[in-house]
Amino acid sequence: MTDSTTSTAPLSAIALVCTLKPSPAESSSQLLATQILDELAANEVTGTAVRLADYDVKAGVELDEGDGDAWPRIREQIIASDILVIVTPTWMGHLSSIAQRALERLDAELSETDDKGRPLVEGKVAVVGVVGNEDGAHAIAADLFQGLNDVGFSIPSQASTYWNGEAMGSVDYKDLDETPESVASTTASMAKNAAHLARVLRAQPYQH
Repeated sequence: MTDSTTSTAPLSAIALVCTLKPSPAESSSQLLATQILDELAANEVTGTAVRLADYDVKAGVELDEGDGDAWPRIREQIIASDILVIVTPTWMGHLSSIAQRALERLDAELSETDDKGRPLVEGKVAVVGVVGNEDGAHAIAADLFQGLNDVGFSIPSQASTYWNGEAMGSVDYKDLDETPESVASTTASMAKNAAHLARVLRAQPYQH
């Protein structure tokens, strides 16, 4: 039976911005992450964005790689959130190296379980945003979704939003005069579906 108190409790989200550019450089990935968080806010989900290029996230697949590794603090925010958003640019048809590193660090969650043997991220929802001046958004989303689902995240309906500029063009997403309606509507649908699934999973966790 659904616990109505739990299912209507506030939800939270964290967006991992996987641009290769550290702050304060302008970033299309940062812009899309902000738009996703704004749409989640419209569905009563509070959120924050973390630009991973601003932190020393060590290479590896452990929870803590030592020597000033910034991942443990970021992971705390992921564990505390109901929804994980990963936004990446497209480079040479693939996700950024920073997005790949985040996925590799999340691999450690396979061995982190609760007292019922469930992965700690099980019951959390994951969605993806992709921007770039070349094709590859669908393949990038597929790669991320497979990895995220492997470690326990749930993927809602229509869980990705993206923008592909003209091939080999010079205009970035952040340079557009306005957000294309197709992107805006897709982002809105993704946020609505993510919030819905997060509420369902909070009220009715997976059973083991």
